[in-house]
Amino acid sequence: MSYRTILVTDDADIRTITLNRPERRNAMTPEMQSELISAMDESAVSSCRVVIFRGAGDAFCSGLDLSALQTMNDKTAADHRADAQRIATMFRTLYELPRPTIAAVHGAAVAGGTGIATICDFTLAVPSAKFGYTEARIGFVPAIVSAFLALQIGDKRSRDLLLTGRLFDANEAHRLGLVNEVIDADALDQRVQTLAQALAANSPQSLAATKCLLAAQNKTWLDATITQALDANAKARKTADFEEGIAAFLEKRKPVWSK
Repeated sequence: MSYRTILVTDDADIRTITLNRPERRNAMTPEMQSELISAMDESAVSSCRVVIFRGAGDAFCSGLDLSALQTMNDKTAADHRADAQRIATMFRTLYELPRPTIAAVHGAAVAGGTGIATICDFTLAVPSAKFGYTEARIGFVPAIVSAFLALQIGDKRSRDLLLTGRLFDANEAHRLGLVNEVIDADALDQRVQTLAQALAANSPQSLAATKCLLAAQNKTWLDATITQALDANAKARKTADFEEGIAAFLEKRKPVWSK
């Protein structure tokens, strides 16, 4: 299958999915989200044993693309609901992919980029990598990604990252449990390959069954939480703060929030 915003390459049993909009720092569009879902669905039934995610150019993924933000305030409630459902499907498909997944993170991995990078089974990052759930800074609610974040690091730490919207580096992400290893930039590719080869040497049936078991243990909680997140996302996109946050971001000014 051919793609416009990502690259899918295979090397023996190891598949690499590369976010491929380097001129936009791999900023995410609806098309990229849909292509990622398709590529993961294809990987789930392929003969590959490990899937690596990485970004082309100098970033992993800088968040939502400006072109998508520019149309936000013109969308209908149904449009917003479809956007949120697509994001939920992307994250859920990644979380439940029956192949071990590795994120190789350099540069920025912000908002949805943080979600993709940290939902992977293994997240390896260079010291200069930057993460952040920045939605609250522009009137968004980080609803869907919050479900996976709380599952990974707990309520208290999730509140810190989601409510402040602050950026944090790879070393802090490692301390929080969102990054498995912090690797020097010149050693990242080799370490990713070494890990991928070690995983590929294990029983593929065992790996798939283990991932299925882990996903099943959290299925009921995720089903309920994502349903709540979709509702929260839909409500947030009707607020004055959402409209003001988008406008302020596009106009490169400080937002004036409603009281």
